Amino acid sequence: MKLSSPIYTLKREAKLLTRGTEIKLHQALDQVARREGFQDWGHLASVYTKTTPAKAILQQLDAGDMALIAARPGHGKTLLGLELVAMAGKSNRAAYFFTLSDTVLDIRDRLDKLGIDPDGFGRSVTIDTSDDICADHIITRVDNTAKPALILVDYLQLLDQKRSNPPLDTQIRRLKAFATAQGATVILLSQIDRRFELSVKGMPSVDDVRLPNRVDLSLFDKRCFLHDGEIKVEQAA
Repeated sequence: MKLSSPIYTLKREAKLLTRGTEIKLHQALDQVARREGFQDWGHLASVYTKTTPAKAILQQLDAGDMALIAARPGHGKTLLGLELVAMAGKSNRAAYFFTLSDTVLDIRDRLDKLGIDPDGFGRSVTIDTSDDICADHIITRVDNTAKPALILVDYLQLLDQKRSNPPLDTQIRRLKAFATAQGATVILLSQIDRRFELSVKGMPSVDDVRLPNRVDLSLFDKRCFLHDGEIKVEQAA
């Protein structure tokens, strides 16, 4: 059964129902779940755990893949990315989250929206919020002798923001070569150009990826686009 909104949005709705009322959070969650067609929140959560988009996407990613997750702001790409690395960490993979966008407090807030324990996440996922993040920094930080890694980078358009960093296309080629050589999976979050909002398209495509600097998007084996709760995954041609 498909949810009308991502689960983190439904949780937020439930919290809003408790404000200024005597409704307890568990009652609000059950109320939202019944609206979605489930018996209660436990039933919804159980079904979601089995069918979560993150789990479906993770199953499509192979060792050596480099993937792109792209969306306009506010459509859940960072939350989806965090869910992916959390799942990888729980499945005994080496999981890394590199972000040039979020602080540690931002990450904890996002994890709270997902219902993921931030402390548990920090024990199973290596978090790096350094201003020095670039392809070479990422490759150096990842333990090449460890089990196959899943690496999430937030986000593509910021990797060459520092003038001292190599061109974006060069960095993406280095990450792709590293993923292939090490059997790692590298996922980069990406912005979608705001001109998409003026189009009549229902879902972004590779043509809508914002590229202030040139990069060969055919280097990405898988591409995932999000918009209004919908997700489309495509294989590179």
